[in-house]
Amino acid sequence: MSTEIRRPETFFLEKFGLTEQTLERTLGAALGKRIDYADLYFEYRVNEEIGLEEGIVKKAARSISQGASVRATAEEKTGFAYSDEITVEDLQLAAQRARYIAAESGHTGAVAVRESRLAPRDLYPVKVPPTDVPIQRKIDLLQQIDRIARAHDPRISKVMASVASEHKVVLVATSEGWVVGDVRPLHRLQVTCIAEDTRVAGKRQMGTFGGGGRAEFAFFLDGERFAHFAREAARQAIVNLDADEAPAGTMDVVLGPGWPGILLHEAVGHGLEGDFNRKGTSAFTGRIGERVASPLCTVVDDGTMPGRRGSLNVDDEGTPTQRNVLIENGILKGYLQDRLNARLMGMAPTGNGRRESYAHHPMPRMTNTFMLSGATPPEEIIRSVTRGLYAVAFGGGQVDITSGKFVFSTSEAYLIEDGKIGRPVKGATLIGNGPDALTRVTMVGNDLMLDEGIGTCGKDGQSVPVGVGLPTILIKDLTVGGTRG
Repeated sequence: MSTEIRRPETFFLEKFGLTEQTLERTLGAALGKRIDYADLYFEYRVNEEIGLEEGIVKKAARSISQGASVRATAEEKTGFAYSDEITVEDLQLAAQRARYIAAESGHTGAVAVRESRLAPRDLYPVKVPPTDVPIQRKIDLLQQIDRIARAHDPRISKVMASVASEHKVVLVATSEGWVVGDVRPLHRLQVTCIAEDTRVAGKRQMGTFGGGGRAEFAFFLDGERFAHFAREAARQAIVNLDADEAPAGTMDVVLGPGWPGILLHEAVGHGLEGDFNRKGTSAFTGRIGERVASPLCTVVDDGTMPGRRGSLNVDDEGTPTQRNVLIENGILKGYLQDRLNARLMGMAPTGNGRRESYAHHPMPRMTNTFMLSGATPPEEIIRSVTRGLYAVAFGGGQVDITSGKFVFSTSEAYLIEDGKIGRPVKGATLIGNGPDALTRVTMVGNDLMLDEGIGTCGKDGQSVPVGVGLPTILIKDLTVGGTRG
């Protein structure tokens, strides 16, 4: 890609010769008398990753992928086919296969796609594609991070840092007769530090921090954000090195602001996606209008936030993203929808149809999901807890969508004793049920923070970038798994 960012329609026309007539013929081949809807999705993507370890470049990779897919739906049945080559012949073949899979109909239809429009907004006005930033500039940044992290504490024995960049151009054409495209930049910087106590054989702990978004490379330089990432990764490693074993039992849990919103994303957000609710497999199925959380809880999914990792001008079906209030003052208001599930449920699409690539079909997915601020200062929340756990950051976790049960491991946590934050602890896990946990929220802080921009969500084998957020909240009587009683 050159540094000139062109409109998606112009880009695909010049590179692959995609004209209105090509789109019309392909959609026509996908349509049939039993087909409800058809669409085409085109993608051109450049990815680059530079990795530094022990001050040496250990990884330098760059890849280009391109392809197109055709989808045809007949009631609940979906026909989907894709091609790594973007040619008229391959598109025609993919369209025919998608039609046969969906409805086994030999009748072709016709569609006019003469109305072409740009994305309705520009949430990420990047002038230089992330993958066009000189590699040496990225290496210099990673080497600075290595020095800063090591300088934080002599016990930092190993530093690993990487910067991943993506520049993606997409174009969607639908059987409803319109075409929309998007140009999507993405950066992610990640730092991992290993701290070691040489006085005790094998005593090591890890800290990880990072961030990014749909922004210029200068995002990492603003206010020396990259230095903040390095110091936070090193600090977390040192905190965990000195941490005590976590206690086990039922106790009050305070979740810190920002990244702990990943628990909300996993334990609650997935259960609000349309496909799970249409199939009746979510703990939230059929509960719109009911109280599903504490009156203090308002949960939002917003794909319109400028520059955020989870934001999109339009989703991967060409629907503009929007701000969706999912739970308002504890009352369930709606679900996240793609086009297929919205149609089958008699609802409107919400701009949440997302896919990993042209080789994957779209499904309802989150964008930036968070809980709104309350009115309580966070220090007051801490003071209210006699004995509990303060969870600042999380590692991995597992969730059962049907039951809502979750298990999450903390990567940074502290004991709360007599209203004060005490010793750091390691090995703590939070065990509970997402919908039930929301009803146990008794205090919500006035300090909403979004994560730094490093989240990736997996579902049915597909991964997409997302954002999470949370103010400080207090959950009463949550089960904490630990390594001591």
